[in-house]
Amino acid sequence: MDVKPKVGVGVGVIIIKDNKILLGRRKNALGAGTWQSPGGHLEFNETYEECAERETMEEAGIKIKNIRFFTATNDIFDKDNKHYVTIFMVSEYDSGEVKIMEPDRCENWNWFDWNNLPQPLFIPVQNLIKGNYNPLG
Repeated sequence: MDVKPKVGVGVGVIIIKDNKILLGRRKNALGAGTWQSPGGHLEFNETYEECAERETMEEAGIKIKNIRFFTATNDIFDKDNKHYVTIFMVSEYDSGEVKIMEPDRCENWNWFDWNNLPQPLFIPVQNLIKGNYNPLG
């Protein structure tokens, strides 16, 4: 019998502040060197909103508000033999100072204009752009 890898469920959090979104450069993880919004694996019995709040605090040290479903992407990482469905949530910045809370996983955080994003982007963000999704309207 052929055992196939399972599909993972991730939550990406698009945080808006002053018409810009927060992205961090990944390191020592899937997609190292690419830019991605805060996020991570959806935990058992966790809502998308709870995951978005938790991951944002764990990774960037800030609070968010007005968290809502945005879209989902089907993300296949051929090189790594990984497959994720990423649930994208959109929110607004609420409070706190953006900090690198997981220095082993993130090099830095910055706010970017949606029409001028850094490169290279993490595959889920690439798929947002391919799908013509724009969290700013």
